[in-house]
Amino acid sequence: MLWNSIETLTREFDPWKEFEEMRKTLQNLEREMERIFGTDDIPVSGGYPPVNVWINSEGAYVAAELPGVKPEDVEITVVGKSLKITGKRPEEEGKDARYHLKERWHGEFARTIELPFHVDPDKVEAKFSRGLLTVNLPRAEEEKPRKITVEAA
Repeated sequence: MLWNSIETLTREFDPWKEFEEMRKTLQNLEREMERIFGTDDIPVSGGYPPVNVWINSEGAYVAAELPGVKPEDVEITVVGKSLKITGKRPEEEGKDARYHLKERWHGEFARTIELPFHVDPDKVEAKFSRGLLTVNLPRAEEEKPRKITVEAA
């Protein structure tokens, strides 16, 4: 008797069913937003492009993923402690077709990264290879740690 009650309760309360209903609701909301605002090309993650930033005593190193973007469509600016990456990702051609599933977006992007130190803009180097942008950002001389020699009195 107890087993039948547990089995009945399990069928009536399925936590995965709740998740599935939430997923469907979010999909419907997303479609409605696209219909109203036409903004189906805006990324919904923490930022685009996704980046990794490494810092040491000499400066910072940034790696940004930009698949499908041409190097000439990317602009990098450095002011003080800020690195800004801007550009445009072209729309993929799907002639005489409509999207069945769209997870990759297109359009203009801008990402600003605040560093904990000022950068020497004259020494910044950027390279682009196979969809990966790498930027070497040397620390400004006045921001570099200085070793102080301690003299005996």
